[in-house]
Amino acid sequence: MDVYLPIANLSVNGLWIVALGGLTGFLSGLFGVGGGFLTTPLLIFYGVPPTVAAASASTQVTGASVTGVIAHSHRKGVDYRMGGVLVGGGVIGSGIGALLFQFFRSIGQIDVVINALYVVLLGAVGLLMASESVRGLRGQAAATQAPRRRHHPLVASLPMRWRFYRSGLYISPLAPLIVGICVGILTMLMGVGGGFILVPAMLYILGMSASVVVGTSLFNILFVTMATTMMHSLTTKAVDIVLVFLLLIGSVSGAQLGSQIAIKVKPEVLRLILATIVLLVAFRMFLGLFYQPEEIYTLYPL
Repeated sequence: MDVYLPIANLSVNGLWIVALGGLTGFLSGLFGVGGGFLTTPLLIFYGVPPTVAAASASTQVTGASVTGVIAHSHRKGVDYRMGGVLVGGGVIGSGIGALLFQFFRSIGQIDVVINALYVVLLGAVGLLMASESVRGLRGQAAATQAPRRRHHPLVASLPMRWRFYRSGLYISPLAPLIVGICVGILTMLMGVGGGFILVPAMLYILGMSASVVVGTSLFNILFVTMATTMMHSLTTKAVDIVLVFLLLIGSVSGAQLGSQIAIKVKPEVLRLILATIVLLVAFRMFLGLFYQPEEIYTLYPL
């Protein structure tokens, strides 16, 4: 079933796109990540221009996050107060990201920037999560679990503390606000929900309870990707609605399945699987930086 993507100026297999959406939704519910970190690179590998892939993936992540938030909310796995602060930072960050996106696009370097960001960030996060997961599976996590869940010393030094009861924290809201801003910028530039950065940051920097990390991450992703979608629609005009619709068909059901499995599997195993996927995608993106494309020039519709 071939369909035509008007903004991407490309004909694709619609069933393949739906399957990719299902995989994205599954990852969203399973790991608390939006899934855009996988959707955007795979769309690029398939021939979709990086600009269109990033803009459309961030839109699709919104739909995948809705069902995930609902599922985790039913088991009280969402810290809404922490999520609200993160969302505020994410909206600010998406505005900053829109300006950066326009700048790099104006100088013709946005495709390179998107690919390079994926290589650096996915590689760093993947190695961190893989190392921590292996230690946990070897039985070393029990002795170090308490210190690892403490927030970073820089967070403790910030003023104006609030209580975040579900997260078990008494910290300054400036810390999650700054984290949210960084995630908002990445969401705008990379078309990701930011969960692959946000989840480790919530665990290792903010020191949040693991029981609410996934749900709170999805809550933040839901609203930040909404803001990002609006920014892309008003500024870059790179959102391909046909591509988004095909991705959404699969992602809604995939998120529900992932959230059910997440409850039954050990967290260390989940993190190790996610780390492996992240590192494989980072390696493929790294190789892509040195490949010469079949078509050196890409035309975007005005």
